[in-house]
Amino acid sequence: MSRVLKKRSKKAGLSPGALTYVGDKEDKKVRITIVHYNSRDYEEEDKTALNDCLGLVAADRITWVNINGLHRPEVMSQLGSCLKMHPLILEDLMNTDQQPKLEEGRDHLFVVIKMLDCHDAARNIQVEQLSLVLGPTYLITLHEQEADPFTPVRERLKNSQSRLRQSGPDYLAYCLLDVIVDRYFVILEQLGEAIETLEEEVVTNPTQKTLQSLHQLKRTLLIFRKAVWPLREIVSRLERRDSPLLREDTAPFFRDVYDHVFQVIDTIETFREMLAGLLDIYLSSISNRLNEIMKVLTIIATIFIPLTFVAGVYGMNFQYMPELRWRWGYFAVLFGMLLIAAVMLLYFRKKKWLGG
Repeated sequence: MSRVLKKRSKKAGLSPGALTYVGDKEDKKVRITIVHYNSRDYEEEDKTALNDCLGLVAADRITWVNINGLHRPEVMSQLGSCLKMHPLILEDLMNTDQQPKLEEGRDHLFVVIKMLDCHDAARNIQVEQLSLVLGPTYLITLHEQEADPFTPVRERLKNSQSRLRQSGPDYLAYCLLDVIVDRYFVILEQLGEAIETLEEEVVTNPTQKTLQSLHQLKRTLLIFRKAVWPLREIVSRLERRDSPLLREDTAPFFRDVYDHVFQVIDTIETFREMLAGLLDIYLSSISNRLNEIMKVLTIIATIFIPLTFVAGVYGMNFQYMPELRWRWGYFAVLFGMLLIAAVMLLYFRKKKWLGG
């Protein structure tokens, strides 16, 4: 949380619409990939800057502009000038800590969603912001991830017989959303395996490391939920086609994404309840283990109470104690103490206070 607030402090006191980068990757190069396509043609080119606006959007083709790297204000300013975007939207584009949302402009839609990934064994989720600007004949995507998460979509675009080549930019936006939501299921599968492992560990041998893993998974699910929960409303609005930029034949596809998002959210809530139950089981296991230890200590102390009494009696140095001068007195006392301990152990076992 302190890291987020520290990044937000960069914008303190600035005027609305000021192009200030809020993120961690200021030293990486900006890479711009422009794809023009229609049912007949496909053209792709890589750039490091937007030199002009004429080649940015083609009238007779669908244009997909993917910008990797958001820290250069001049690129964002030129993009806004080309597409006549509101300054507040440009400000949001450079803020990588934006809450997922959907805003409708005069001739475009602005969508912010979160791409999630999970590579390490600790199940730490990496959150990457993806911004989409959907226009009548174009789609702009902006993110910072160095790896290309949309390679499957690019491969489908190269196929002239694919539905992508026959559809508009709204269908391309659906495909990108679908890839991101499908990735959510991969992460859920990894988290599910981690929870199953923890279940066995909590029941058989809970340790302090188990508790740390439980808290780590609870934190991961909290981050996951925060990233996915607003997406339900976003996809619902896209499915309702509140904007003329969304075609009627694309609505069923957004409805399918909505169903997937709802399933992801339901699974997240199920996992959170499971982790809460595992935490209760862990605390119960630790409490039961402590009770077992206390029971053993109590039994040992109970056995030694009469033995201590006998030892205390014969430890007194009174002159007229008849057993003090008896030849077999020491061995008789020891035998008596062992007999008392044996009788008490048999009694405890009969009462089932001892295992076995």
